Amino acid sequence: MAPTTHLSSIADDVLQRCALRLDTSVSGLVKEFESGWKGENGEYSKKLVEYCSSKTLYEICKDVEQTIREGSFSKLTFDMMLAWESPTSADEQSHKESVAKEKEEKKTSIPSNNQDETTLFYSDILPLLVNDKPSVGENAFVWLGSLVPLVADFINGRFTFETLTASTENRLHFPAYDKFLEEMNKCVHHLQKQATPKNVDMADDEFILHVEGTASSQRVIRHIGKQSWPGRLTLTNYALYFEASGSLSYEDAVKLDLSKDIEQSIKPIATGPFGAPLFDKAIVYESAELEEGFLIEFPELTSSTRREHWLALVNEIMLLHKFLVKFKVDSPLQAWEMHARTILGIIRLHAAREMLRISPPNPKSFLIFALFDELPTGNNVLEELAESLKSVKSGHPCSASSMLRNLNVAQACIPCADAEVGPKQSEIVSNQPENISSLETAVEQVREEAKEINTAKAAADEVKEDGIGDSALILMELVKPFKSALPWFQEIIGWERPATTIMVIGSLLIVVYKEWVGQAIAGLLLWMVSKMIKAKKDEVGKRTKFVASAPSDLTTMDSIVAAQHGVNTIYDIVHNANVSLLKIWSIWLANAPKHTDAVITAMTGCAVILLVIPLRYIIMTLVLSTFATTLKPGDRRNKKNQMGNRRLQGWWDSIPVIPVEVVQTSRQDSRQKRE
Repeated sequence: MAPTTHLSSIADDVLQRCALRLDTSVSGLVKEFESGWKGENGEYSKKLVEYCSSKTLYEICKDVEQTIREGSFSKLTFDMMLAWESPTSADEQSHKESVAKEKEEKKTSIPSNNQDETTLFYSDILPLLVNDKPSVGENAFVWLGSLVPLVADFINGRFTFETLTASTENRLHFPAYDKFLEEMNKCVHHLQKQATPKNVDMADDEFILHVEGTASSQRVIRHIGKQSWPGRLTLTNYALYFEASGSLSYEDAVKLDLSKDIEQSIKPIATGPFGAPLFDKAIVYESAELEEGFLIEFPELTSSTRREHWLALVNEIMLLHKFLVKFKVDSPLQAWEMHARTILGIIRLHAAREMLRISPPNPKSFLIFALFDELPTGNNVLEELAESLKSVKSGHPCSASSMLRNLNVAQACIPCADAEVGPKQSEIVSNQPENISSLETAVEQVREEAKEINTAKAAADEVKEDGIGDSALILMELVKPFKSALPWFQEIIGWERPATTIMVIGSLLIVVYKEWVGQAIAGLLLWMVSKMIKAKKDEVGKRTKFVASAPSDLTTMDSIVAAQHGVNTIYDIVHNANVSLLKIWSIWLANAPKHTDAVITAMTGCAVILLVIPLRYIIMTLVLSTFATTLKPGDRRNKKNQMGNRRLQGWWDSIPVIPVEVVQTSRQDSRQKRE
């Protein structure tokens, strides 16, 4: 029996095209593969496809720009993914049956309005996307990204795939895949045509990644105090450059070095006339080298997608250099490989934005460091990523650095020029990192964590209500279980249940005297754990829903009055807090000598008591005195308590506050004060 009879039709076709590309025969490829094959028969077909694909891609990547322009790269790599998904005839038959079953289910199901939510890219630009055409899944897409970091990076390939296939039920069709590669090629050519910032000598391995503010793009404005300067903004993999527009040409560029190991940050900010924060469409760059922030605005009519795009790109470059410093990536080859992967990620983001103009994608799905920087366990992936850089093959044409060179992006890059050539290099087939297994485990863990976070955020967004009144109603409903416990404590302290009160007093005295506080807290925690286990077992959380009742007969004026009342209440709380703090400062700084002397005397007495008497006896005395004061309530006792409270209140009110003066300061003065 021929060695390829068990393969699927698409896998057999891929092997024939690989043999043609390598100028050999299919049987020769199979014989070469079997000479090193030691695995089980169950994985034979898939491993054969992987071997032939890796060997062919090794040759294709040497002239990847030409193959992309001709269209052969997209067609062959897409078929490689199809063959990897269905390497055997049994897999192919199973896939056809599942597709037919899905078609039958769609015919019998009720039509929905989901088509209205499909993006313009899939509904209008590419009408060739039909259900009976072959498509690839997520695992195949990530597998190809592990071999060729062009359409995807193995680190964030799953997030990229989810974004590209959000409107096609998580299946990637060839027209979309081909369009994505075409847009990436256009983006590379567009960036190559951009002019270097004026009077700037860029490094050999420094490349322009994004430009705006030119005649053919949207405006960019820099704000300096009350003045505004339009200009051109250029981002590279090392710095951010701004050139103010002159009468005839641009002025000399201002450089913001993003590669320095200094304290620097980039964050969104709102701008507006006379300093009023009306338009949330700007970013501000701050560093230890600048006296004040470098504020840049991206004017837009509606949303702030341009600002978010620039914010993500600048932050990605800053995180790249922080990664190189943190994990001590000193090798120029390894550092440039990481630069190249970051540059390719930004190019993929540009291409996706061109494809999905109506609904721009989330930049973090295409950027490596921005994605894992915000997740709690993302540092585990970055550690594995740093470890994988040690196995970088400088001469491998499918590495990220070689890919950029073959796309004519990095012709002058010194690290790229140090490629290893020789007989040993021809033996290298796969470009996958040596720790791919642990890297995949870390990525999968972060991905599951990201899903949980997104689900929790989506549930939290549903709780958000407009207005102070609704929020207050929800808060009152949430604290109702705690309020119901308050009368029980009042009954205990007020001796309305004498037996329970005596039991509580005895328990407290024994716990304090025996110093069983830790054991008591442990018992309380275990009681809470038992309640949560019971709730989990009975699925109480899935059946519980808090319902806040709001009056339905409120008019607009009533709502305004209620909101004003809530604002006044908050103001009173803040005001009282400020006054209390000022009185405490007055006592501390002896601004009120009589009150300071009284506090000194009281504190000295407390210190002496704590030095002489053991703490447990003091606590026991406080417990007994607290319950004793409520044992025999009466008018005489109430009058004494009221008199004592009035005296204490009068003593507190007689404390003078420290004078306060509010002055207007500039941003520079505020920054120096914080430092």
